[in-house]
Amino acid sequence: MKTTVKNLSETKVQVTISVGASELADAEKVALVKLSNTVKVPGFRKGKVPASVAAKHIDPQALQEQLMDDAISKAVAESFIAEKIQALERPTVDIKKYVPGDMLEFVAEVEVLPAVKLGDYKKLTAKAAKVAVSAKEVDEVLERMRTGLAEKKDVTRAAKNDDETLIDFVGKKDGVAFDGGTGTDYTLKLGSNQFIPGFEEAIVGHKAGEEFDIDLSFPDDYHAKDLAGEKVIFTVTLKKVTAAELPEIDDELAKKAGPFENLAELKDDIKREITAQKEKESGEKLRDDLISELIEKSTVPVPELLVQDQMRSIEQDFAQNLTYRGLDIDTYLTANGFPNEEEWREKEVKPAAERRTQASMILAELSKVEKVTATDEEIDEHVAIHRQQYEKNPETLKQFDTPEVRRDIGNHYITEKTIERLVELNGGAAATGHSH
Repeated sequence: MKTTVKNLSETKVQVTISVGASELADAEKVALVKLSNTVKVPGFRKGKVPASVAAKHIDPQALQEQLMDDAISKAVAESFIAEKIQALERPTVDIKKYVPGDMLEFVAEVEVLPAVKLGDYKKLTAKAAKVAVSAKEVDEVLERMRTGLAEKKDVTRAAKNDDETLIDFVGKKDGVAFDGGTGTDYTLKLGSNQFIPGFEEAIVGHKAGEEFDIDLSFPDDYHAKDLAGEKVIFTVTLKKVTAAELPEIDDELAKKAGPFENLAELKDDIKREITAQKEKESGEKLRDDLISELIEKSTVPVPELLVQDQMRSIEQDFAQNLTYRGLDIDTYLTANGFPNEEEWREKEVKPAAERRTQASMILAELSKVEKVTATDEEIDEHVAIHRQQYEKNPETLKQFDTPEVRRDIGNHYITEKTIERLVELNGGAAATGHSH
């Protein structure tokens, strides 16, 4: 077998392969065995026909096709291993010359994992942001706790902003009730802006037990076109006004909030929590910054095939996220000034996919150079952590027994260890912001 490799680009190679008579003879033997399993010969059970007997009953055209298929597969596999070609897909094959029993020449083209040239990864300049917590931040958390511990009491006074009200309402346009304009025992916090402008403001000043009309116009840009800009009348019955009595911020509040003796202890605890959260965020940003800087200092050609894979993954996650938030892609495109999906893919999705691809390639190279590995015990431990998260889902649990999922978890762990090594080598603390 003769092989000639031509680099078409940094991510694509063309391999010309010539296969001789002895390799074709071997391929013919393999093809005969495969086809003898499918051929029917009187006196033999299907699949039990000896190859020498089957040869007389096999269609010569089928034999030639199977023979070439096997010869090409074997030649491609052997030449790619010998030339250290890391193919990212099945190659496209173009047959140039074939003399049965004598020689076969073909060209295989394939996208490959390109060589990554690492920059100096031990002298990066990114630093973790200094973490500080202000008294104002602690006070904001205390204020939220105070609101959470507030006691709610029904009041007979007139309703004011921040009160909670219980109302019945009927909205009419030209004397006829319209869709979605009626509610019974509806809880509305005044000042929350749940309703159209003017509605909540008009309840302020009324007392429980009162019934009154509110004259309003829907905003011109209201989403229901038949109501946009229209004049309507809401008849409202105010059934209940509830006010929140806020506790004092003192030692008593601290005792209610948790196992604290006094306010000072609670404040210290809040400060510790905020500090931990900020340190985690700072650590995650440092990891991102170091990887971005290393990409800048390195040469990382990006195979189109991997970018397309990442783009599909990003789009899928994005669609799920939008659904979760009750939005759709058109709303997002309009809000962010994209005229169509193609423009969004080109300007937002593709650059993100290229960055992800470069990051994973550069970290894979760094793990090789720094000899970062994972032991079977470490992988077992990480598989166990993942299994715990899905213990109520038997279908997903089964997947953790497959070699592919185990390999993915191992690779993910090696990537995490590599990022920690990068942080360490550049003067940061290991495991910053590390999460399983």
